[in-house]
Amino acid sequence: MYGRGGWARRIERRLAWSDSFVIVVVMVGAHAARFGWDPLAAVAGPSATPYWQVSVSVAVLWALQLGWARSREPRVLGHGPKEFQRVLIASWRTFAIVAIVGFLTQWQISRGYLLFALPLGAVVLVVYRAAWRKLIHAQRDRGDLLAQVLVAGPARTSEQMIRRLQRNRRAGYNVIGACVPGGSRARKTPLLEGVRVAGSLEDTAEVAMSLGAEYVLLSGSDAMSLREARQLGWELEGTGIGLIVAPALVDVAGPRVSMTPVEGLPLIHVEAPQFTGSQRVAKEIFDRASALAFLFVGGIPMLVIAAAIRLSSPGPALFRQVRVGRDHQLFTMYKFRSMYVDAEERLALLAGQSDGNGVLFKMHDDPRVTRIGRVLRRFSLDELPQLLNVLKGDMSMVGPRPPLPREVEQWDERVSRRQLVKPGVTGLWQVSGRSDLSWDEAVRLDLYYTENWSLASDAVIVLRTLGAIFFGRGAY
Repeated sequence: MYGRGGWARRIERRLAWSDSFVIVVVMVGAHAARFGWDPLAAVAGPSATPYWQVSVSVAVLWALQLGWARSREPRVLGHGPKEFQRVLIASWRTFAIVAIVGFLTQWQISRGYLLFALPLGAVVLVVYRAAWRKLIHAQRDRGDLLAQVLVAGPARTSEQMIRRLQRNRRAGYNVIGACVPGGSRARKTPLLEGVRVAGSLEDTAEVAMSLGAEYVLLSGSDAMSLREARQLGWELEGTGIGLIVAPALVDVAGPRVSMTPVEGLPLIHVEAPQFTGSQRVAKEIFDRASALAFLFVGGIPMLVIAAAIRLSSPGPALFRQVRVGRDHQLFTMYKFRSMYVDAEERLALLAGQSDGNGVLFKMHDDPRVTRIGRVLRRFSLDELPQLLNVLKGDMSMVGPRPPLPREVEQWDERVSRRQLVKPGVTGLWQVSGRSDLSWDEAVRLDLYYTENWSLASDAVIVLRTLGAIFFGRGAY
């Protein structure tokens, strides 16, 4: 699907050109850093070629690998980790091929040259793609670069699907109508705000063509037989309209999901969530190692922040608060103090002025926050002492938000599942809006992380956290 006006094809072309430009800059930089500006420097080994030829070959191979890995595919641009994963896969394949060629030819390609070009180049590509994503987000927020979608299925599941797509416009889908059972009787009546019933399920293909839809999203098959669903796929053949099928299970993803075809049926296998095992041990090692690294780099800035807090208002630099951890174990969480020392006593007087979501107390202009505290909160610098909690084993680098005991008292059994893992310094809740999230959305994100976490997703969340901190989204 290429979008109205061919925006997807234009984006793909521009990405291809800009990918190539970035790769050329990286390869020229690698050559200059290792060999200066000598274009005739030769690779050591029998019948070796000059390095400039190696650079050209690697650049061409790398650009082709980015295309073969489908890193510019419209459906992965602007949303989710797949784009970045495919960029890294393409870079790894390029590195592997160069290493194999070097081994087979006995060419002794400079390690410094390769380390500069490929690992560092991969990071540059990811950062530049992240900048592209910001541009795509800005345009989607204005209503551009959206694929037009017709939702078809039972009314209730269609409403739920439409709400999710409308909440996340940056995923790139704009719902232009819905087809539901008995739609001919409810035609032109509102289903949700801005979305009307455009026809019945039997008319889905015809309605999609008349509305100029680019995708038909089948929100559920309860109202359609297997034969009718297959018939819909046939009717869409040759129209240029894609078919998306939403599984009945929601908020399940990653390594837990696999598909096995049986007699033409795509059976989705869902593994149970894993809360123990080697991956958990690896996460513990990663947590402590990264916490030590961050404390080593940020130790002096943290001392400066502590001194500024003590000088700006009376009271300690650190704020200690009891939070609920894994398996509902209580622990003391550390933060830089961003409020006056009597903040807890004044909370009852401000309870009626909360801008929060009914469970969490939040205020955009909380009078209890100090002047320097506003700066710390704006850039999440008040969270830095939680690295000590990570070293102690109370928290993880990535995980659900650490709740207060009084918040836990309001939870039901469903929400309590988020305590099956350690709370995190950052998490999906932080990179998805933080204080701007509704309670239900915050819970959904935490539960999604709890049941679908992986080391790869943790790495992506850490990278997204840097962007959230830099722009201060949802922080107050």
